[in-house]
Amino acid sequence: MTYTLKMPRTIYRQMVDHSLEESPLEVCGILGGLNYAISAIYRMTNIDASAKHFRMDPREHANVMEDLWRRGLEMVAFYHSHPAGPPQPSAEDVRLAFYPDVITVIVSLHEQGRPLAQAFFIRDGLSEAVEIQVLRD
Repeated sequence: MTYTLKMPRTIYRQMVDHSLEESPLEVCGILGGLNYAISAIYRMTNIDASAKHFRMDPREHANVMEDLWRRGLEMVAFYHSHPAGPPQPSAEDVRLAFYPDVITVIVSLHEQGRPLAQAFFIRDGLSEAVEIQVLRD
């Protein structure tokens, strides 16, 4: 089955900007919406403050989940950056993929001046590509 993640251009830009602003550290965040259509972005704190991995602040995560519920939205995707690597799931990304029905979006800053985001379902140790369709606002 083919999946498409639909994301408004402004949210896509916010996700990329977040990645650029915090580089060389990895960033992380949550994308909310319904039926694979994104309508909300939440920047999260990488409490590990690392260039090689991330860990979301659990209190912020709980607050985002509450806000999503209050707004009638779902957690559709996580995003995080790879400041020096390709937009492919790392071994750690696969190992720590605890939400099989939530998409993982990776923003790569590997090519100077050309950020690239790719999306995946990561299930049972395997990653499946998901198309990102950037929509006009």
